[in-house]
Amino acid sequence: MAQTASRFAGQIDQEWLSKHTETILEPDLPIVDPHHHLWIRDGNVYLLPDLLEDIASGHKVAATVFEECHSMYRQTGPAEEQSIGETEFVTGVAAMGASGAFGASKVCARMIGRVELMLGDRAKPLLERHMIASGGRFAGVRQSTAWDGHDRIHKVVPAPAMLLDLNFRAGFAALAALDLVFDAWVYHPQLHEVANLAAAFPNTRIVLNHVGSPILGGPYAADRQKVFTDWKAGMAALAQHQNVTVKLGALPIRLPGVGSAAKDTPPSSEEVAAVWRPWLDTSIELFGADRCMFESNFPVQKRWCSYQVVWNAFKRIAAHASAAEKAALFAGTAARVYGVPLP
Repeated sequence: MAQTASRFAGQIDQEWLSKHTETILEPDLPIVDPHHHLWIRDGNVYLLPDLLEDIASGHKVAATVFEECHSMYRQTGPAEEQSIGETEFVTGVAAMGASGAFGASKVCARMIGRVELMLGDRAKPLLERHMIASGGRFAGVRQSTAWDGHDRIHKVVPAPAMLLDLNFRAGFAALAALDLVFDAWVYHPQLHEVANLAAAFPNTRIVLNHVGSPILGGPYAADRQKVFTDWKAGMAALAQHQNVTVKLGALPIRLPGVGSAAKDTPPSSEEVAAVWRPWLDTSIELFGADRCMFESNFPVQKRWCSYQVVWNAFKRIAAHASAAEKAALFAGTAARVYGVPLP
């Protein structure tokens, strides 16, 4: 299945990652990284110093967008208010980055937080509290609804079709009025749910995470060509809705069956680009560069490759794109959709 999961399982092996380094391709190309996390989780620590170290590895990262990850929640108070702790935490990190003391990159220039939209009409006051707590950096929310009927596929939520739920939609209705974005994380068989939501709320910006998370493992592994065909059909239907943009990244690099020798060293950007190209090229063809944005998905992606490698892979995939298309894919689309201020 797609690499992102609701829990961060496994340790980052920095010694293993250090076995492969690369020269940075197009080092002057500005990047807005629209999807990374900061957390202390399951014994893994990825906070501002760790992010800055990755950014300092060579690519020109002008700004980043934090993605909610159930990090630093308040430990007391009503359950629906506890996620304000994450917004407060990220706001503090962003203020540190904005000081210039840690380099030129504006880390957490904007953020996607978490508000329970199943609260219906009660969600709007909570959204407004996050906006105030963020000092203007709160760009929207993600409520992950990835679900699949197979027992072997991890279920992020306990029930299917949450995006169609009337309570959810009552909460979702507040986003457009507040000029907020909705980040959607679903599995590829659920793409029609995102299309239905986009049709019902054409004035709300929706960002599909992780290329729609095609499931490539478990019961789907036996016919990956069918997965691609079904995924492409779902993406083509979704692309008809102009309020939807897509994050490109967070796909498996080495599927089951790869020999143990290959696992001794981290993948190169050539290897990552070759595996990801069919999915990313198809997404760009369907949506256009001005509705697509490359994403690092760090530190989740760091379990498989370095920050150097993942952005070099994107640059290889976009090698034949025009200058305007590259500007959109690497920075422009993310800056426009999330309201990231750029020089």
